[in-house]
Amino acid sequence: MVKRLAGNTLTARDVHDQMQKDWQGSREFLFAQLVRLVEQFIGSGRISIKPALFHQVELKRRLIITLNMTRVVQHIWEAIPFENTEALEPVFDQDHPIRSTGDMGTWYTGKPCESTKRSHINFCVYDSTWEASEAFELDRNPAVAAWVKNDHLGFEVLYIYKGVVRKYRPDFIIRLASGKTLVLETKGMDTEQDQTKRRFLDEWVKAVSPHGGFGHWCWDVSRNPADVRDIPARHAQAMAA
Repeated sequence: MVKRLAGNTLTARDVHDQMQKDWQGSREFLFAQLVRLVEQFIGSGRISIKPALFHQVELKRRLIITLNMTRVVQHIWEAIPFENTEALEPVFDQDHPIRSTGDMGTWYTGKPCESTKRSHINFCVYDSTWEASEAFELDRNPAVAAWVKNDHLGFEVLYIYKGVVRKYRPDFIIRLASGKTLVLETKGMDTEQDQTKRRFLDEWVKAVSPHGGFGHWCWDVSRNPADVRDIPARHAQAMAA
């Protein structure tokens, strides 16, 4: 019991270290709540361990959980902000707070590519026929003022999946004729990881738009090559409304 409590306390301490800079209340009260949350999570049966042999034997299960405590910390830390955030504030990259298509350097590729009309980058590299079809439409869509494929731009949204911090790179960034900026992802089959990406992208958009320095942002997902024709107009109308 002492060893188990010690492990849970260490995990709670790690989560506390990430939260305390924004915590306005009692440090002791926060820590007590975190210890309780960690104990409940570890004892909830929601942690899946494979092979099943390690999950069935309590000592082995505890050992595996202890060795993966960083992932446990990240899972709990991910859940807390989404449930308790009162306001979102963007945090900028200290080295490159603002990126621009005008900063794009020359690079080379053996993939199929085509020249563009409404993109600051004079060629678009295609990873699929789907992307080629959408780029063709964006170059001609009356609701689109400018667009760029998010390739070598450095536009990334950090997200946490299965306890690991990862980078999400949406497919297109589009400046609508209405002035709004649309982040567009092309996606056929949807996975749990894709849903997690979009949850963090939605949080990113909700933080950047109210900032006021970068205009109004929105995001969407193209489920098939045909629907991209209507997506820009839909978001332009939403802004007008």
